[in-house]
Amino acid sequence: MKKVIFTGCGTAIATPFNENGVNLNEFKKLVEFQIKEGVDAIIVCGTTGEASTMTEEEKIATIECAVKTSNGRVPIIAGTGGNNTIQAIKMSKIAQNLGVDGLLIVTPYYNKTTQAGLVEHYKTIANEVSLPIIVYNVPGRTGLNILPSTCLELSKIDNIVAIKEASGNLSQVAEIANLCGNNLTIYSGNDDQILPVLSLGGKGVISVLSNIEPKLTHNMVKFFMEGNIKKAIDLQLKLIPLIKALFSEVNPIPVKEALNIIGYDFGIPRLPLVKMSDNGKEKLKEEIYKLKNT
Repeated sequence: MKKVIFTGCGTAIATPFNENGVNLNEFKKLVEFQIKEGVDAIIVCGTTGEASTMTEEEKIATIECAVKTSNGRVPIIAGTGGNNTIQAIKMSKIAQNLGVDGLLIVTPYYNKTTQAGLVEHYKTIANEVSLPIIVYNVPGRTGLNILPSTCLELSKIDNIVAIKEASGNLSQVAEIANLCGNNLTIYSGNDDQILPVLSLGGKGVISVLSNIEPKLTHNMVKFFMEGNIKKAIDLQLKLIPLIKALFSEVNPIPVKEALNIIGYDFGIPRLPLVKMSDNGKEKLKEEIYKLKNT
C-alpha cells in the first residue's frame, strides 16, 4: 500500500489579492483558521487559489507562507500542474524545495493530450521529484478525462499516490477503485459527492466548501470513517444548499465572496473572472447565515 498523504478534509484554499499582489497577511489568517477548525490538509495554488493567474513569484511566496504558517501541523500540498510539462517540472521542484508534503497536478488543458500522453506527462514529472503526487481529474475545466484504465497505469508509478476525482461520474470512481485498489487513494473533488466517494473507498475530499465550513466538512468525513453514517449523511444533506450557492457561479467567484461575507478581506478574483453578481451574493449570504443559525 502506498503512502496516504492525508485522510479527511483537505481545503483547496483561496488566495487573497490586493493592489500589491497576494495579501499574505490575510492568507495566513485563513490558514490558521483552517488548522484551528480541524482540517487535515491544505492545498495551495490550485484552481480555487487562482494559480492560473498568479506569477511564479506569487506562487512561491504563497506556498512558502503556507508551509511556514502550518509548521508541520497539517500537510501542505502545492498545485504545480499545467499544460506545459517542462514548466510543471520546474514548479514541482520549486515546491519540493520549499518543503511541501505533496503535489497536486492537474491534467493538461487546452492542448490536452491522448491517454498515452497523460501517462508520459505524469511519469516524466514524477521522475523529477521525490514527493507524493495527487493526480487531478477535472474534465469540466480541462476538456480531458483520465480513464480508469489510465489511472491503473498511473498507479504503477511509485510516487503517484492519489487522485482528486472531480469528473462527477460515480461509475468511473467505482471503476478506478476496483482497478487500482490501495495503489491509488481517491479524494472527492466535488463537495456534493463527498459521501458517495467515501462509500466507494475514498479517503476524503479536497474541498472548496471547507474554506467557509472547515469543521463541518472535516466532521462529515470523520463521522463516516468512524461508522456513524447517519451523522455523516445528515451533514452532507444539511450542507447541500450552501454547496449549491458556492458553485452557482464559476469557482472561485462565490467562495471568495463568501470569505468576504464572513469577515476576511479576500478581494475579488482576477480577470477573466469577475466579482459575484448581486443576486448570487444575496443567495450566498442567505445560505451562510441560515447554516450559522441552525
